[in-house]
Amino acid sequence: QVQLAESGGGLVQAGASLRLSCAISGRPFSSHVIGWFRQTPRKEREFLAAIRWSRDSTLYAESVKGRFIISRDRAEMMVNLQLNNLKSEDTGLYYCARAGGLYDDSYRYGAWGQGTQVTVSS
Repeated sequence: QVQLAESGGGLVQAGASLRLSCAISGRPFSSHVIGWFRQTPRKEREFLAAIRWSRDSTLYAESVKGRFIISRDRAEMMVNLQLNNLKSEDTGLYYCARAGGLYDDSYRYGAWGQGTQVTVSS
């Protein structure tokens, strides 16, 4: 059974960068996809990016394309999300989750972690 745990959040100023990590325990299948989402009080869980575990296929939300970069380290069993040029509207609770394909719909994902808080001050 795959379990996920996020880390790397924090309080930063606008324009700064952060690197979030999703640690994977258990044995993910080659078909698995790990996605990153963001939850804020004003929005439902918002898709940000996803990557296939077995190869470098990625999917990004248009709102973060060019600023956020998703990557995976199979040796370390991690999927990272690099957040660049952070804005106040990026503030939220960031989650990683697992799906069977490259989807942007949170209902297709499971095994959600507990989340890591990112706060961007302007």
